Amino acid sequence: MTILDKFNLKGRVAVVTGGGGQLGFEFCKTLAEAGAAVVSADLNLDLATSTATRLTDSGYSAIARPLDVTSLESTRELVTETVEHFGRLDILVNSAALDPKFDPDAAAKGIAPGAFEDYPLDQWNAALNVNLTGIFLVSQSCVKQMIAQGKKGSIINICSTYGLNGPDQSIYIKDGKRVAYKPVYYTVTKAGVLGFTKYLAAYYAGTEIRVNALTPGGVFNNHEDYFVKNYSAKTILGRMAKKDEMNGALLFLASEASSYMTGNNVIVDGGWTAW
Repeated sequence: MTILDKFNLKGRVAVVTGGGGQLGFEFCKTLAEAGAAVVSADLNLDLATSTATRLTDSGYSAIARPLDVTSLESTRELVTETVEHFGRLDILVNSAALDPKFDPDAAAKGIAPGAFEDYPLDQWNAALNVNLTGIFLVSQSCVKQMIAQGKKGSIINICSTYGLNGPDQSIYIKDGKRVAYKPVYYTVTKAGVLGFTKYLAAYYAGTEIRVNALTPGGVFNNHEDYFVKNYSAKTILGRMAKKDEMNGALLFLASEASSYMTGNNVIVDGGWTAW
């Protein structure tokens, strides 16, 4: 087997949660290009379908399925439909996550959005439910199929550099004025993702079910110029990531190229956490 053979996913089936998002699409595309059949799963079925359609139009094998990661029934239906359509399930990418949603009444209160002192409890609870309970439920449902197939598979949990370090709130200052804070839930839940990754990897010791994390740095997504400048100054490479720069690491973790790796975290952050 050559090194290129190790990256080949022909005959594998991959589920990507949050498949309708910017990184979700990139992950689906990467896995499909490597030979896997892909299930794009998202709460927004239109976005999931857009991803699957773009892949099938390019000649790849892909379907879209609705998914509410906070619903056990929904996660189980996803696995059932995946196996009914493709016959197996080998790779799970837990990419679905709640994006920062700031308190719409913050300005009226005279505080910057995302401020800890007045952060809404309902938004805190919603984030815990999606970002932590979500990967718990999806992984729990998917791993049962991996066990049935011979206790083999790869689970990849998407983390964040803010799960490793506290957010540098200075990058949310524009023209000398604070415009926002990175909300508290983001660091807390992403740190929890790493804990979940290590727990699950250790739990499946003695099997070929591998569980790893992929930690992206900031990926450019039409951010304002002030943010791009502030963020880029914090990285060794001096810029934000391009949307496709997580794909190599994702394929590594999904494939046999990382067959001796579990319970670990691959950081792709332009050097953010190195200084």
